[in-house]
Amino acid sequence: MFKKEKIKDLHYSVNGTISAADLQAAADEILTEYGKTAKMAGFRPGHIPLSVLRQKYNASAYGEAVDKLMNKDLNDYIAEKKIRLAGSPKADLAGWEIGKDVEYSLEFDILPTLPEIDLEKYTVVKKTTTLDESEVEKSLENIRKSRSVAEKQAEDYAAQNGDTAVIDFKGFLGDEAFEGGAAEKHHLILGSGAFIPGFEDQVIGHKAGDEFDVNVKFPKDYHAENLAGKDARFAVKVHEVRKHVLPELNDELAKTVGQESVEALREHIRKIINEQYEEAAKRDMRNELLDQLADKVKLDLPETLVEQEYNMAKQEHDRQHAHCEKDCGEDHKWDEKKERKEAERRVKLGLILAEWGTKNKVEVSRDDLQQAIWAEAAQYPDPKQVFEFYNKNQNALAMLRGMIFERKALDAMLTHVKTKEKSVKPEELFQQASVR
Repeated sequence: MFKKEKIKDLHYSVNGTISAADLQAAADEILTEYGKTAKMAGFRPGHIPLSVLRQKYNASAYGEAVDKLMNKDLNDYIAEKKIRLAGSPKADLAGWEIGKDVEYSLEFDILPTLPEIDLEKYTVVKKTTTLDESEVEKSLENIRKSRSVAEKQAEDYAAQNGDTAVIDFKGFLGDEAFEGGAAEKHHLILGSGAFIPGFEDQVIGHKAGDEFDVNVKFPKDYHAENLAGKDARFAVKVHEVRKHVLPELNDELAKTVGQESVEALREHIRKIINEQYEEAAKRDMRNELLDQLADKVKLDLPETLVEQEYNMAKQEHDRQHAHCEKDCGEDHKWDEKKERKEAERRVKLGLILAEWGTKNKVEVSRDDLQQAIWAEAAQYPDPKQVFEFYNKNQNALAMLRGMIFERKALDAMLTHVKTKEKSVKPEELFQQASVR
């Protein structure tokens, strides 16, 4: 057991001694295990004398024995004190020799004890809204557009917003063509915003066979530095114009999306929109509760965890701004004071959710994990890559499990708080809903 201890808040510093006899006994146990599989000339595996094993493996066995006995002392200590480590301890051995006692010290932070949280004293706003039938009609129109057929128009037809123009184009800076600024028979949906501002507007009104110039200015934040903020000219030729013809809104169209009739499709859309409203409102409730927990719950924080969180955020910031040779502007500068407060907030809320969730038996099921992975995979062109990533990366899977646990703990907490309803417009609900 440790002979000295120094405790300050959540930080512990302890000193211990491992006797030479205990260390040799532990090292001999390790050497005996080595001997079961070790191969040495002149000896059969499992029959190598301990004295011979000591000559070859004693130093490495001693190293393992020191770790083993320090861990035993630490585990006995935290069991007696009924504390939990907030991270790996930092060990310091002031030099040791085989055959002598080992003096060592350990420094570590412990997790705080979560105070009782009376959630019935917390109140959050639950935003409610009324379904606007125009949203249903808008969704129906989008379904029609997604199943539209682009029909080639006569040569005297002038391109309109929403049409597809099949064009050749070649870009110039002054009289010099620039790399990557040319294509042939490119299908451009006018009004889609796929090209730089002003380009598509200048194609509208033209007909098949027209050849003309489009003059534009590249945005200052354009990804290609040699083009950013520059005036450019594009030589354009229109091969054909295609008008998107929408299918009729009828039961046949409804069946293409898995519904038996137009009315059934409308009802299905209403259900989806209402679910989106509910989820947006719940996100706001989660955020409001997180703000209140961060403000009202008094909790000492392990500096180890705060430092880890801060460093992770700094590394991510540096990675995202690695392209900045000099300055990316004031908005992208690292604010140490602000970011440390944010790190403290995240650690605090993480500890609260972890402690409360564990105490209240919140669990992450296999189905919870699978649904989360499926939801993420659905956002990628090749979902298989997402599944393979989580199969091969257990750390990422553990992080995902942690995120799901926190979300479930927060939702469980919301069932205990009081709610105050507030009627809002749908657009206000979605503007304010965000995940923190």
